[in-house]
Amino acid sequence: MSSPQMSSAAAVSYEGPSRNGQNRAESPYLSFKKEVVETAQKLTEKGFLMATGGNLSVRIPERHAMAVTPSNYDYMKMVPDDICVLDLDLNVLEGDRDPSVEAALHAGIYKTRRDVNAVVHTHQVCASALAVLGVPIPALFDEQARFLGRSIEIIPYAPSGTSFLTKRVVKAVKSNNNAYIMKNHGVLSLGHYLERAAHNVEIVEKVSQAYLLALCTGKKVGKIPLAIREIAYAKLRSDQKKSARGEISTRGE
Repeated sequence: MSSPQMSSAAAVSYEGPSRNGQNRAESPYLSFKKEVVETAQKLTEKGFLMATGGNLSVRIPERHAMAVTPSNYDYMKMVPDDICVLDLDLNVLEGDRDPSVEAALHAGIYKTRRDVNAVVHTHQVCASALAVLGVPIPALFDEQARFLGRSIEIIPYAPSGTSFLTKRVVKAVKSNNNAYIMKNHGVLSLGHYLERAAHNVEIVEKVSQAYLLALCTGKKVGKIPLAIREIAYAKLRSDQKKSARGEISTRGE
């Protein structure tokens, strides 16, 4: 097992038999599991994931399944064999650890949004401040509208890991934005592929920090013009439709 000081590249290079005796190279899901570990460790190194909080997953399209992080496990100790593979009805296909308590939330998003192939849930600081304030973020920057949508909406509070939260998330994501703030909880960042979802995490934090600082001045916060927002959002919707049709690679454009 890798130590917390090891780099993400070193951590995911672990080879050998899994806990159930199967060699990792035999797993048809290995590349997805590696991608989840690499992304989780990069986000941890950047400070977007902390301790064991948050979770992330990637869709496995040909199996109608997902690879998702385990529950309550240190990201920097994580290796591919720790990742759980579940179908979208939450039946375990591979993995010995308990999956994230919010696996149902991830599955609900994949069932609802065919364009989404990756989900990252974080407790990042600036966006979390807006989560406790219950303040949505309007379109402040071109990049935000292009990759996240018309706004970053607030999803009403529900306890973590419950069906109540899953239902509220599934209802909210039908707006086709790619980032949401869950009240008194954290952030959901979605993407056509995992690297894009991880980039969206960073855009959310930049926008959240800028908005918080602007609000502190007490002055009116300027938004981008409506016409520009709609042009940028139309490009996002075009990408989403291509992704839903399988025309955008789940491993990046």
